[in-house]
Amino acid sequence: MPMRPIDIDDEVFAFLQSHSEPLVDTPNDVLRRLLLDGGDPATERRPGDLAPLIKAGLLKAGDVLVHHQPRRGLTHEAVVTADGWIEIEDGRSFSKPSPALKAQTGTEINGYGKYVLKERPEVRLQDLREQARGQA
Repeated sequence: MPMRPIDIDDEVFAFLQSHSEPLVDTPNDVLRRLLLDGGDPATERRPGDLAPLIKAGLLKAGDVLVHHQPRRGLTHEAVVTADGWIEIEDGRSFSKPSPALKAQTGTEINGYGKYVLKERPEVRLQDLREQARGQA
């Protein structure tokens, strides 16, 4: 099938990004899912990697994840969504912690090992993942 270019504004592009799986979905994939496959923007994406931690009661929607970069003097925050995704400051959402943290820092980094809970900074996502595995 031939592809045809279309122009979209920044707001529409941001919407498409917020409903896509980074490095997997193209804008066409998102539009197809929403317009042709009858997808509901609120429910069309699959659960993110943090969904099992929410189900286990170890995380909840709205929890804030933090990563400090002391040498650069930067602090990055992200919010856990109800479907287990991670939403970063610029509004983009990621299904996995490491790509979310890479988008914030610009470097490959282990999101499970580096993100901590804002309200409990001694608790890493890795600790919660191990705790959830122990409950299973």
